[in-house]
Amino acid sequence: MTLGAEMPEGVRFVGPEADVVPKWSGPDFPTDADLDSCVACGLCLPHCPTYRLTGEESASPRGRIAAMRTVAEGRADVDPTFVSFMDLCLSCRACEDVCPSHVPFGRMMERARVQAEPLRSRRARFLRWLGLEVVLPHAWLLSLATALAPVARLFMPARLRALTPRMPAIHWRLPTVTEPDGKDRGTVTLLTGCVQDRWFREVNLGTIRVLARNGWRVVVPRTQTCCGALSAHHGRLDAARRMARRNLAAFAGTSVVVVNAAGCSAHVKEYGELVEGAALPAKELTEFLHETGIEEPPANPGFGCVAYHDPCHALRAQHIRAQPRELLSQVPGLEVVEVPDGDRCCGAAGLYNVLEPELSGELMRQKAEAISSTGAEVVASANPGCSMQIAAGLRSLGRKVPVLHPVEILDRAYRGG
Repeated sequence: MTLGAEMPEGVRFVGPEADVVPKWSGPDFPTDADLDSCVACGLCLPHCPTYRLTGEESASPRGRIAAMRTVAEGRADVDPTFVSFMDLCLSCRACEDVCPSHVPFGRMMERARVQAEPLRSRRARFLRWLGLEVVLPHAWLLSLATALAPVARLFMPARLRALTPRMPAIHWRLPTVTEPDGKDRGTVTLLTGCVQDRWFREVNLGTIRVLARNGWRVVVPRTQTCCGALSAHHGRLDAARRMARRNLAAFAGTSVVVVNAAGCSAHVKEYGELVEGAALPAKELTEFLHETGIEEPPANPGFGCVAYHDPCHALRAQHIRAQPRELLSQVPGLEVVEVPDGDRCCGAAGLYNVLEPELSGELMRQKAEAISSTGAEVVASANPGCSMQIAAGLRSLGRKVPVLHPVEILDRAYRGG
């Protein structure tokens, strides 16, 4: 193990002994078992977006784990330097995907950020509480925020305005039950999401239509709430647990929960990490449609070439890659093309594009240029954060290329027929 991996530069020693009392506080922190699973081999480094951009050990998974270990062993405090190491991580989990030791880095990062929360400014903690614990879990507040968004855009910095999509008009609720077309293949429930349902309502409507077209009865439980992924990723695990428990009750007794946002599906599949013994029978939408099979769409959706972007939490956390491509390849006259270095994060990463604009902006530029090089007429992305980031990146290049969810493409192909 190198010195750089053992003690990243900037982490402050608090004593000469290695067996000083550990500095973690509260019940949520990286466990010794998780920390010990990392052997500091460094295989993750070339796959880590922040390490590739900076070349700094402290911006790598190995360096961040070393910083966590020094705190766990009582040799360093959770101080502003530690917080900066944790904040710079995208939580894309590319490191997990290539790790031979199966280090649960995403779980460790969530708990390390819980430890970082008390060091943030009062204003930062208030804004995180307001957004992650008050607005997102309450549909009516999110609807109000969406309604006020056109006014709020006038006062946003240009950087945030570029990322924020034009808000759709507020719609009535999704139907509680949608009956299948033709043969009844069974019933599924739909996790509608928070941002997904308010800012990307057409994705949810398209999801319902495509599932019904393929013989599925679609139920939308009214008591569901935000999945809690953003809260978990940003140091608010108690809030994430409350949302998990509410959704576990809302979806109790269902045979399958279909989720059409990659970040949400990855998170709800891991509810057992938050609530002991909990589990939801969740399936990411393209994963479910691929497993159960679809009726071949009868028509082309109006374009001939689509570039597929892999959301990190689909590709890395759920190992979903072939499924959306094979579904889209069934659309008549549609060519699916690969994005150069397509497995690299686009830089959206929850709130990362807001909190770390410099590195996020560079990743956005790289992704937009890679997509632009394909000459595709449309980009397909199965995650709302990625869709916003990629759309902003393409606009910055002067490219007017629509970014659609794969289910929107299938829906257009079915309706066009």
